[in-house]
Amino acid sequence: MIEREITVPFSIFRYEELEPNIQKLVEKAKEQTKKSYSPYSKFCVGAAVLLDNGEIFTGSNQENVAYPSGLCAERVAMLYANSQFPENKPVAIAIAAKNDDGFVEKPIMPCGACRQVLLETEMRFDSKISVYLFGTEAVYSLKSIISLLPLAFTSF
Repeated sequence: MIEREITVPFSIFRYEELEPNIQKLVEKAKEQTKKSYSPYSKFCVGAAVLLDNGEIFTGSNQENVAYPSGLCAERVAMLYANSQFPENKPVAIAIAAKNDDGFVEKPIMPCGACRQVLLETEMRFDSKISVYLFGTEAVYSLKSIISLLPLAFTSF
């Protein structure tokens, strides 16, 4: 038997340390939590996608009593961006979440389905998408979606 280990490099920032354009992206994700439809989980998630043309697309989680018919914020934002500007590369995504107590202290990670959809977009454009995960204690930054799904299902 051979044992291997996968490590995921990421950076930890204070919000104030982020570049202004990334702060704006995070703020858009935070704003989207207010538009979440989450009567069952009471967990509001917002996402914002920055394209290479400067456009920002946002989305929030949308639940449905017939689970899993709802959608996560990350997929809503990314698929919306892809449908409106199919030729423009996404360069970054920011994700924020809150519950009844306010924004989460530690950043949340996208679910497996979102990771796969985001990775498909990264592969489609053959270009890395930076990830910014907001928490009140810190913002985690990853240089690529593949960092979130190192043993990904791919078409090749």
